[in-house]
Amino acid sequence: MTVSISLEEAAERLRTAERVMVIGCSGGGKSTLSQKLCARLAIPYVSMDRDFYWLPGWVKRDKAEERAMIAETVARERWLMDGSGPSTFDLRLPRAQMVLWVRLPRWRCLLGVTRRGLRHRGQTRPEMAPGCLEKFPDREFMSYIWNFEKRFVPIILLQLQAYGPDVPVVQLKSHEQMRRLLDLLDAPA
Repeated sequence: MTVSISLEEAAERLRTAERVMVIGCSGGGKSTLSQKLCARLAIPYVSMDRDFYWLPGWVKRDKAEERAMIAETVARERWLMDGSGPSTFDLRLPRAQMVLWVRLPRWRCLLGVTRRGLRHRGQTRPEMAPGCLEKFPDREFMSYIWNFEKRFVPIILLQLQAYGPDVPVVQLKSHEQMRRLLDLLDAPA
């Protein structure tokens, strides 16, 4: 069983945390939240998409190289890592001090990637590797989001238990909860 904590306790722990994972389905707002947290906490931002997964032109990086890069990064003293990637929880969770799980309803995630696709179309988003121009989400990507809870959440839960049973997990199920967490961080300690 994972350790669940309140938003208030999460904000308190975030103030001193040095290694944080932010996970969740695409389109839920985890990258936006991650960047806002890093600005408030003065902690280095690591985008798994930009820094590990993708090479220019949407070319997938070799898995062995990807894992080696992740292992090198998690060995650092301070980071906030934005990206789900349960296949690398074995590397990341033992070093993480907290997990923020952005777990919005799938319709909200679908809306998020649609808006993102329209807003950044033909450009590279800040959390994406250079040369990976944003496209309007295709059927395969939409299907991935539609089925995320059913297909990937059971894997995430197993990986959380296997590699970080004592790591606190905060589930953020709305943009309001994300805003509340940021507000709590902005309040005097």
